[in-house]
This record gives sequence, structure tokens and C-alpha cells, in this order.
Amino acid sequence: MSLSTGASADVEETLINPNHWAQQIDIPVLLLSGGGVLLFALAALLDIDLVSGLVNQGFGFATRYFGAYWQLLMLATFFIGLTIAMGRNGRARMGNLEKPEISTFKWTSVIMCTLLAGGGVFWAAAEPMAHFVSPPPLFADEVGTERAGYNALAQSFMHWGFLAWAILGCLTSIVFSYLHYQKGLPLKPRTLLYPLFGQRIMTGWAGALVDASCVLAVVAGTVGPIGFLALQVGFGLESLFGISNGYDSQMLILVGLVTLYTASAITGVTRGIQLLSRFNIVLAAVLMLYLLLLGPTAFIVDGYIQGMGTYLDRFVAMATFREDQAWLGWWTVFFWGWFLGYGPLMAMFVARISRGRTLRQMILMISVVAPVITCFWFTIVGGSGIAFELANPGVISEPFSGMNLPAALLAITGELPMGLLISVLFLVLTTIFVATTGDSMTYTISMVMTGTDHPHTAVRVFWAVMMGVLAAILLSIGEGGVGALQSFIVVAAVPVSLILLPSLWNAPSLAKTMAEEQGIVPSGSSAQASAS
Repeated sequence: MSLSTGASADVEETLINPNHWAQQIDIPVLLLSGGGVLLFALAALLDIDLVSGLVNQGFGFATRYFGAYWQLLMLATFFIGLTIAMGRNGRARMGNLEKPEISTFKWTSVIMCTLLAGGGVFWAAAEPMAHFVSPPPLFADEVGTERAGYNALAQSFMHWGFLAWAILGCLTSIVFSYLHYQKGLPLKPRTLLYPLFGQRIMTGWAGALVDASCVLAVVAGTVGPIGFLALQVGFGLESLFGISNGYDSQMLILVGLVTLYTASAITGVTRGIQLLSRFNIVLAAVLMLYLLLLGPTAFIVDGYIQGMGTYLDRFVAMATFREDQAWLGWWTVFFWGWFLGYGPLMAMFVARISRGRTLRQMILMISVVAPVITCFWFTIVGGSGIAFELANPGVISEPFSGMNLPAALLAITGELPMGLLISVLFLVLTTIFVATTGDSMTYTISMVMTGTDHPHTAVRVFWAVMMGVLAAILLSIGEGGVGALQSFIVVAAVPVSLILLPSLWNAPSLAKTMAEEQGIVPSGSSAQASAS
């Protein structure tokens, strides 16, 4: 397959001259994405019921007609990525660098904090408990037992494990790395479609629409946790210290969070984002060790081993489950839509921070190592909650009633020695998790606006503040606004999932081309045609 299908001579010059791309704001993308965000917020302010109704209709359409496609796309992405990693092409290095520009610890920290995000804290407490209290369809025959607890962990592993991580920066990062760093195309989502459409997708409104769709999906997926964090921290401060959880206090929390991740985004990948990520990884490791040693240690160990065993044993069955559409819409398909929406921009970020890494290192870190760590984290937090519930029924499930995510977390930490201190540290951890997602996505959206991996500071500040303002508007509306946004995340994933599809065959082709150009495997006639 030729990379320049449909491309004319002027694009060929662009491919050999990276500086040809003007490093300026893409006005059409800004108008489409920024205008779309503002239109959603304005419509929500004027008539939240109408917006919620329209979004719910879109949510139902997306889950019904795209759910099966998303499940197959996630599976294919994971297994194709592993095939590349295990083959000789996996030795090819990303980004035209012989050695990584970021140390392994910093690289791992940034990946874990950015891709796991704040959802990994509150969902780690709430989702295992939700599946324990109301078992998933595949495990409906076990209720209220230790086995039910292991099954609940296994279902959580499915939603936050191998498939979820693989879609966030595996095959698509290969495409971005080669076409941007080797061929000089801009770091924009439309670049994923260049092998298919050539120059036609790189200019004009078609490409702008592709970029804007991906930006909208990420903004929706990031604003949700930002606004949700204000609610969570506000709830925690009221529960722990009696501070009123009103709109004013939520706004103060929001201002502090936006200030934090804006400052981090301004300093860039090599400073602020790394600093926050390293701090959070250390804090998360300390809390993990504390819960492991002073929490229900035996259940945590057994839960991880047996939960992982069940996860691997029922992996395909859980990944392809289609019998209960209502349950799928609330759980698996919702999570797949959320993660798919992040896919292109997360892949851009991964390509940016993985320069000098081999494809094998990048794929195994994202598709295997990070999920294994994530599953252990879910066992530490959620498994502790299940153990406390088994020992004293109602101690976690009653505060959690009604899917009260922050109550689940605080109920778990309250059962530990020095519960107040641990609760506060978990709130800090969650805040920094959301901040690292906010700064990395602000940085990446800015890359989309400029097509360069060094976007202008003013562009970063604009998007950082805009996401904070949108979160504030939705919080002012109440739960209806945040709920509408959460459903909109799934709707926004529909076009993004189509943009990701060509990477299933383009990534293996480009991995082979990279390996041939770097002398790792012999060049052939097909490879020469591909590289032309």
C-alpha cells in the first residue's frame, strides 16, 4: 500500500520538508470544535431537558448500532498490536531518535497518570462494589459470596484492562510517529486517514471536520471528570470537615484545579506534566502499599489472582457479550465509547512522549504492563471495599447506594487505620490524576490546533480555561448538565471510532516500513513502494 495514494507533487515536497507546515492556529478546526463546545453549553443553559432528550436519543443510537463494532474494534486493536510487538518489526524505534528523550520512570509515570486519569480512583472504588451488589449477566449465579467478589473484580478488569488501554495509543501511535516524525505530516487526527485519502484529507473542511470531531470527544471526556472532581472533592470536604458543599465551594475547587493543570500545560511535557505525574505515581504507590499492608491483605492477594484468572478465562466471552443491551449500554459500551473518544488525541500524546522507544516497548507498556498495574490498583481499592462489605454487610454498600461514587471511596478509606488522613490523601491523588489528564489533553488539543508538538502558550491557555468554564456552566445547571455531558461522550465516539478503523491495517504496514528503513529487516519491493 502506498502512503502517498492520491497525493500530488506538492504533498511529496511536504513529506520531505517538515517545516513546510505552517505552525499557526487552524481556524476551521477552532471554529468547529470551540463553537461546538460553546453551543452545547449554551443549549444546556437554555433548555437542559431538551439537550438531555436529544443526547439520550443519540446515546441509544450509538450503543445499539455501534456497540458490536466497538467491541470487535477493541479486540482487533489489542491482538494486532501484540502481533507487531512480538515480531521483528517491534524493534523499530519511534520518532527518529536512537535513545528515549524521557527516562523510563518518567515515561511510565506520565502514561499511567494521563491514561488512567481521575476515573481510575473513583471507579476503582465504585465499579467493583457495583458489580458485587448487582452481579453482571455473565456472573449472575453468584451473589454476596467471595466468588461474587472475584467475579466483580474480573468484570472491572475487563473495562479498565487490556482492551481499554490498547485503544488509547497502540496502533494509532505507530501511524502518528511515522507520518509526523519521518514524513513531516502534522500531529492532527486527520493524519490517521492520510494513507487512505492522501492530500484530500489534509486540506479543506473534510480534514477540519475530522480534527474537530476528535477534539469534541476529548473535551467532553475531560470536562466530565473535571466537573465531577469538583463534586467529589466538595462531597469529601463536607463529609470530612463539615465544609458546605455548595456551588461557591465547587467553583473554588474548580479554579484551583484549572490553575494547576494550566500552569502544568504551559511548561510542557518535559517539565510540568512530568512533575505532576511523578508526584502522583509516588503517592499512589504509597497508598497502594498502605492498603496492602494495613487493609484486608489476604483478600486483596486472592482477589487479584482469582480475579485475573477469571478475567483471562472469560476474556473473549466478556469482550463479546451481547445478550443484555441495557446492561451493555450502562457499562461495557459506555466505557468503550469513552475510551474510543480519547483514542486519536491520546495516541498523539503517546507518540510525542515515546520518541526513541521501540514499538515493542511502547505496545507492551500500554497494552500489557499498564493494564496489569491498573487491575492491581482496582483490586487494592475496590477489593478492599468488597472485603469490608463481606465482613460487615452494609458498611460500604449502604453509603454507595444509588451509585454514590465519592461515598464508596470515603466509606472504604474510613475503615482503614488513620482513615481521615488516608481519605484526604485519596482526594489529593484524585485531584492530581484529573490535573494530569487536563494538562496533557490541553497540550494535545493545542497540538491539533497548530499541527506541531510545540504549540503556542496562548493556545494551551485558551483550551485549559475553556474546559474549566464549560465544567462550571454544567455544574451550575446541576446533575442534569453533567449527566448530559457523560452521555454525549458516547455519542461523540461514533465518528472517532470510524477514524480509528484504518489503523488496523495501516499500523502493521508502517511498522514494517519503519523496520526496513532502520535496517532491522531486509527491504523488499513492496516495502519500497510503501515508503515512496
